Amino acid sequence: MGVCMAEVRSLSAFRKAKHKKQAAGNTLCKSGHHKWREDKTTTFDSKEGRLVTKYVCERCGKSKVKAL
Repeated sequence: MGVCMAEVRSLSAFRKAKHKKQAAGNTLCKSGHHKWREDKTTTFDSKEGRLVTKYVCERCGKSKVKAL
């Protein structure tokens, strides 16, 4: 016969990997384990005579401000 079928694979491994990748950031951030990075678009702001740095979570986009 001239037609050859490709090897049959299970899709469950691909589905598990996809779901794991989608949920990784959300579950960590919901548990309070954010991945904070300094916001480079804004420079230092002065607030009440102190230097202030803005941080943004890479996964969920939540921001926080820290006074130095």
